[in-house]
Amino acid sequence: MPDDAGKDMKERLRADLRAAMKNGRTIEAKVLRALVAALDNAEAPPAEAARTAPVHHRFHEGSAEVERLRMSSSDVRDILLAEIDDRERAADEMDRLKQTDRAEALRAEALLARRYLP
Repeated sequence: MPDDAGKDMKERLRADLRAAMKNGRTIEAKVLRALVAALDNAEAPPAEAARTAPVHHRFHEGSAEVERLRMSSSDVRDILLAEIDDRERAADEMDRLKQTDRAEALRAEALLARRYLP
């Protein structure tokens, strides 16, 4: 089986998430959860694939599961960059609205997410 950069990155993020939660770093935990969710969403197969899943399910054998999409390092990088960009654009908007504390918090989240770029 070829490497799956999405799976590898989610394992890393989840390990860091456990550490952040254990040490009470709530903001970091929030960002890590969002990054895992973004990768999970990107791995979701198209809706058509779910409709072609087997009709007769053998529970606990995975027959009802639809295989997740595999992601390359480039795919993972694009998803993380999109998350970073969303936060930076939101920070710019907060600056425009004179909500500098919120803008700084969003930029700190973006900076945290940057450390996971492959």
